Amino acid sequence: MSHAARTFKALNIAVLTVSDTRCFENDTSGQFLADSLTEAGHQLADRQIAKDDVYQLRAIVSSWIASDHIQAVLVTGGTGFTARDTTPEALSILFDKPVEGFGELFRAISYDEIGTSTIQSRALAGFANGTVVFCMPGSTNACRTGWNKIIAEQLDARHGPCNFVMHLKTTGEKVEPCPSRG
Repeated sequence: MSHAARTFKALNIAVLTVSDTRCFENDTSGQFLADSLTEAGHQLADRQIAKDDVYQLRAIVSSWIASDHIQAVLVTGGTGFTARDTTPEALSILFDKPVEGFGELFRAISYDEIGTSTIQSRALAGFANGTVVFCMPGSTNACRTGWNKIIAEQLDARHGPCNFVMHLKTTGEKVEPCPSRG
């Protein structure tokens, strides 16, 4: 099957907003991610808001990772440098494999938007149990950057030469592997 013949595969994606102050009524970042993933054709599997607490974050994301139903997790918030920003510490320990390139690319793209302030983002991603987890800053603009410029393509089986869909939990559908670079 050629890359052009690939078809879109709807994924089950969960969204977690990390905040001590937000609720569903004012969570513009989480709402942006939920709206964007459904507009792209994916399914919103779950959406939660949790306080900046290492153990609450680990419990929620661990349950999603363990689920046979959820293939991707989008986390917004808690990636800065305040005392309460603990998303990287809470979640990186859950990863079987980190995706170093996500944080690097996120900061490179963000540099054009916010200049050197991008170094204050500890955006990260990783794989655990066939689930990819993307952690972004809490601003809606940061979520827009992460989704529109990186994540949407990587969660689209039609994107080539490679995407993350081939590495996620499947429902038995065969996905063509990325070609080797000889």
